[in-house]
Amino acid sequence: MIHQLTTESIALLDRLIATPSISRDEAATADIIEAFLKERVKGTVQRIHNNIYVRTPHWNDAHPTLLMNSHHDTVKPSASYTRNPYNPTHEEGRIYGLGSNDAGASAVSLIAAYRYYEERELPFNMLLAISAEEEVMGEHGMRALLPELGHIDMALVGEPTGMQAAVGERGLVVMDCVAHGVRGHAARNEGVNAIDIAIEDIKKIKEFRFDRHSELLGDIKMTVTQINAGTQHNVIPDECRFVIDIRTTDAYSNEETARIVERLLTSDAKERSTRVHASAIYEDHPLVKAAVACGRQTFVSPTTSDMALMHGIPSLKMGVGESSRSHGADEFVLESEIVEGVQGYIEYLASLEQAL
Repeated sequence: MIHQLTTESIALLDRLIATPSISRDEAATADIIEAFLKERVKGTVQRIHNNIYVRTPHWNDAHPTLLMNSHHDTVKPSASYTRNPYNPTHEEGRIYGLGSNDAGASAVSLIAAYRYYEERELPFNMLLAISAEEEVMGEHGMRALLPELGHIDMALVGEPTGMQAAVGERGLVVMDCVAHGVRGHAARNEGVNAIDIAIEDIKKIKEFRFDRHSELLGDIKMTVTQINAGTQHNVIPDECRFVIDIRTTDAYSNEETARIVERLLTSDAKERSTRVHASAIYEDHPLVKAAVACGRQTFVSPTTSDMALMHGIPSLKMGVGESSRSHGADEFVLESEIVEGVQGYIEYLASLEQAL
């Protein structure tokens, strides 16, 4: 059965690669996944926007629910591609094509694992969801899907990690700041230079240390990444704008972090969004115990995923392929990685059964 599931997974991946699915324009791959599942699973396949999901038919409200999630949208193909990004080419054990590694291989392998266990009674409910707009964290992706799914106790997120277990991701808060001065003539030393105020605030940002430290994710990291001021050389600027990139941890909520930074600065500061939260899951959770029992290494991921939108849901990221190949030219995944991914997810779910 596993061999057949793997063969069908590779064939499905070829179809997905051959069908453009750039974020916010992935209806065609949603159609493919929806039809594929309707032909092969017992549960009722449902769709909201371009998100496809199905619940195991042996649903038991007394059992915890596991969300098995990956995404089928892609970034735009790099200008430096030397191949047709929509031609699923098989060469020397590699499958080339846009979305092959991120995250088509994980999506088809999770689908295979779900099919393997769908008609078996497990001590947890399986909820498979292949989502859209992950690459842009769009309003019609996981943000629209989660409210439709009901209560979820834990999540397994398929992203390229070499099938190792990412137990954490940093969150992100971007803050737009404005230092206010008084306009004046540079030659007469008039006014109050907004650049000077911004410089003092940037120094505060560099030197500031948050009181609380995350055991898993470390300290919050703040970096000023953009600055802009002035209209001409002889005018003291009355406004200086700068941007802070804040990589957050589970020691503070994003909202708490933003309020602390606001109070720290003389400049006005306002966050663009607080929805990209840090994710952290510790060694005593069954998701982590199951991964360790399967011989998977745990690590903190440098990249973000839909885990960032699963606020309050213990989540583990583990998937097929390597993160270093994502978003680059001539993206590929190894056929052997899909074989290992299908088998690895099946073994992981068996281990989770024992851990619960």
